[in-house]
Amino acid sequence: MTQVPVLEIGGTHVTAALVDTATGLPVDGSVVRGPVPADAAAEEIIDSFAGTARRIAAPEGAHWGVAVPGPFDYASGVGKFRGIGKFEALHGVDVGAGLRERLNRPSAVSFLNDADAFALGEHHGPAGTRWNRAVYVTLGTGVGSSFLCDGHPVTEGTAVPPEGRAHHITLDGRPLEEVISRRAIRSRYARAAGIPEPDEGPDVSTIADLARREDPHAAAALGECFTALGRALAPWCAAFRADATVVGGSMARSWDLIGPALREGLGLGARGVGREAAGIVSRMSLHTARRPGDAPLIGAAYWALRKAPEEGTARLALSSAGHSGSLASHPGSSAGHPGSPAGHPGRDSRREAPS
Repeated sequence: MTQVPVLEIGGTHVTAALVDTATGLPVDGSVVRGPVPADAAAEEIIDSFAGTARRIAAPEGAHWGVAVPGPFDYASGVGKFRGIGKFEALHGVDVGAGLRERLNRPSAVSFLNDADAFALGEHHGPAGTRWNRAVYVTLGTGVGSSFLCDGHPVTEGTAVPPEGRAHHITLDGRPLEEVISRRAIRSRYARAAGIPEPDEGPDVSTIADLARREDPHAAAALGECFTALGRALAPWCAAFRADATVVGGSMARSWDLIGPALREGLGLGARGVGREAAGIVSRMSLHTARRPGDAPLIGAAYWALRKAPEEGTARLALSSAGHSGSLASHPGSSAGHPGSPAGHPGRDSRREAPS
């Protein structure tokens, strides 16, 4: 049995695990979680990553896969966090070097975007539905996305937002995360409920509970935000000719509330583009992730194996658990590095929906 050590880094926590290439799943009992001091100094932040990583039985010389949110230079392992309210101390810091110094003599550390890790894990993992073209959306502190074609992230071209990232989309002239994010939902609820400051009000999970108890302000806040998300995504789903949109992240636990609003918004947004777009979106499957907790870990393992040619046998074993083709296939894919734009020279960092 070959095991791939992985990390999934979030804004408040980090998860470490060993992924078994024979089953394509995290090894039972190997998944550990630790806090991340996102506002701390660089050394303390990297110490938190490595401290959690050292709690799993990763062998010496292992190739690690690490899923991390952007902005980040995934090829070099250097943080690019500036003005986003988290990991500011990691801006310009070689996180890869910091991890290599702290882990058990790793052979390599390969980084990928956390939304790409989620998408790759859902696509290639056990029981994954392998759509030809699918949009994967993560809903947590903000909105993450990955546009997969034949199991590979697409990061350039007119059919996807810049870098394939939903947070670059604007809606009605506003950045998407001003319309739909943890902060946006809390702000909308606070305004409706007469709460002076959003931080004084409930968090999203509590707002969802209130909506289920027929609190009109909570129901309206969630409905308006997720209808807006659907409107923003619809033109891109149509341009990409997506067969499916798959939703994960912590907010997806409230699918009973957000699913109908998201579907309504997708319909509204697609009809605003035209008949062909409306037809594509109406035929598109919309559902939550099948393995929401495991998918980013599985995707990080997939990426580490794909970046390690000497581990071809292990790649095939993991592939057979969840995909009909080899993980070593598409060697010349033009889809780009997960998280790294393959193009867009001189392009604006935000883009209105295609029409």
